[in-house]
Amino acid sequence: MKKFFSIALTLIATVCPLHAEIETTVGADIVSRYIWRGCDLGEAAIQPTLGVSAAGFDLTFWGSTGIVNWTDTKEFDITLSYSVAGLSVGVTDYWFNAGPEPYGRYFKYAKESTNHVFEAFAGYDLGFASISWYTNFAGNDLKADGGSAFSSYCELAAPFSLGGADWTAALGFVPFESPFYGTDGFAVTNISLTASKELEITESFSLPLSAGLTVNPCSEMSYLTVGISF
Repeated sequence: MKKFFSIALTLIATVCPLHAEIETTVGADIVSRYIWRGCDLGEAAIQPTLGVSAAGFDLTFWGSTGIVNWTDTKEFDITLSYSVAGLSVGVTDYWFNAGPEPYGRYFKYAKESTNHVFEAFAGYDLGFASISWYTNFAGNDLKADGGSAFSSYCELAAPFSLGGADWTAALGFVPFESPFYGTDGFAVTNISLTASKELEITESFSLPLSAGLTVNPCSEMSYLTVGISF
């Protein structure tokens, strides 16, 4: 598994230039609270992104580090995906500094001691709505007996425009018991409404600003967050 992403990057760097130009993405978000799929993962955070894409392939490196509370979990994700005609498939390697490995060592992949979680996903975008399915297939997502839990999450999303902003309404649920999401069975974990628009700083410079309302019926929690992108 640890060789997978090295091979993927090599393929993108050597094969794709024969067919398409490689594009690079560099950016960062600052969020007032880190809410992911309806789950509260910490206070204000900075979340950098580095990616390359070509011919429908995307390789993205993403991280999250707490700003206010430095004891919040640190995260580093690597995602490889392929998109064509509205269909997207891919895999993500999530790494957290908190987990069974006490010092958060990155290059440790044994199931019983790794801080990595590996997820496969597939989604289809119809334009007016999209559906995505995610399932953990390896790593630190284990049942009480030590077997893989295969925790899964499904999300339906619909974009729309209103009042000069881009909006997205989403509904996400965990279909069965999951130690990863902390559910005992089927549970709706994410009902959210997000709006984004350009924040004009000067006549020639603006920054993307977003705000979101998230309700998690499973944990009986709700959140109002704001983020800015660079």
